Amino acid sequence: MGSDTVRTGAEDADESAARRREQRGWYVYDWACSVYSTSVLTVFLGPYLTSVAESAADTDGFVHPLGVPVRAGSFFAYAVSLSVIVAIVAMPLVGAAADRTGRKKPLLAAAAYVGAAATAGMFFLSGDRYLLGGALLIVANAAQSVAMMLYNSYLPQIAPPEERDAVSSRGWAFGYAAGALVLVVNLVLYLAHDSFGLTEGEAVRICLASAGLWWGAFAVIPLRRLRDRPAARSAPSLSGRRQLLATLRDMRRHPLTLAFLLAYLVYNDGIQTVITQASVYGSKELGLGQSTLIGAVLLVQVLAVAGALLLGRLARRYGAQRTVLGSLVAWIVILAAGYFLPAGAPVWFFVLAAGIGLVLGGSQALSRSLFSHLVPPGKEAEYFSAYELSDRGMSWLGPLLFGLTYQLTGSYRDAIISLVAFFVLGFLLLARVPLRRAIGDAGNPVPERI
Repeated sequence: MGSDTVRTGAEDADESAARRREQRGWYVYDWACSVYSTSVLTVFLGPYLTSVAESAADTDGFVHPLGVPVRAGSFFAYAVSLSVIVAIVAMPLVGAAADRTGRKKPLLAAAAYVGAAATAGMFFLSGDRYLLGGALLIVANAAQSVAMMLYNSYLPQIAPPEERDAVSSRGWAFGYAAGALVLVVNLVLYLAHDSFGLTEGEAVRICLASAGLWWGAFAVIPLRRLRDRPAARSAPSLSGRRQLLATLRDMRRHPLTLAFLLAYLVYNDGIQTVITQASVYGSKELGLGQSTLIGAVLLVQVLAVAGALLLGRLARRYGAQRTVLGSLVAWIVILAAGYFLPAGAPVWFFVLAAGIGLVLGGSQALSRSLFSHLVPPGKEAEYFSAYELSDRGMSWLGPLLFGLTYQLTGSYRDAIISLVAFFVLGFLLLARVPLRRAIGDAGNPVPERI
């Protein structure tokens, strides 16, 4: 009896050590890929690709990809939109294949290195090569979405229910820390490009390519540590559209999971719109310069690390659902404060950015861990494809409301305060989801605190 107990205890210790090692590898993938989101998508690529398209434009300001007339200033936005469409088709296919075969890691490796290679290839984006830039953006952005879907789907496999909030929060914190670190280095290179004997364009191209090299280099660590699991089910292969419809039909069997996903879709749309429109609000309504706006982006990145860890601690004490609900109240307060910000006062804009940073990472990290409890066993990648679609493919209502409000009122202040509706509605929808029952209905153990 005693030897059995010792053996079982040793096995438990070995299993715990293996789980911790896998979790640490999982964190590093966020460290690897978040640099793409921060340096490439948020800061450098949009203005640079637009300038490349403008240099290739005709006298009326149009470029003609595949013979279609497109305003040079709209090319970047259209390329991002097309990348989302590609991702919407690819994610359900890849997710179902990962669950069906149990070979998630090779698919993650393929998506990560396709995305990293496309990003590194942006070094060659010079002159009037706007088509090359658009193609690389579409490939990189779609690959990143697919890879993040696979990455997220590991969470319920590498962390038991009681650890999931903390593990998810640490992953987000790693990502924001890497984004801040590389953005500092990139900004030094960009702002002091003359000192390095570089033109501004050469500095931007190096910053873009460095994100791809960083992504590829650090992706090696999670790919060595993460493990494939045996497939829990087998199913026939379907086309992308049919697979997406099959996933949605299956989710109808879990209406409470769908109810959570709807709440997340609503309030995450608000979060994404604040992130993308804050710089517009700062420049157009508050009259702030580019250096102030970039500094605010950096501040958000740095404080999001602390915010993700802080909200993870609060979730352990009060439960993840209550903590997310509290973060949505904080978002409402932040938007209300933003409405009253005085123009030409960068200090108060930095205070606003600090508030965004503190709630941003935690809101997203805890939402991911909550959803992981609602996924039926064996369908992790498939369900996380729907989650990733909510995160990346459905965030269009917020920008639409922002744009329509500005068009009708001519005021960016009215536009920014209109986004409160997403957080109020998201709060009400999330508060109505009985998470304990939802977790049980999905066939998962209910954690002591949720």
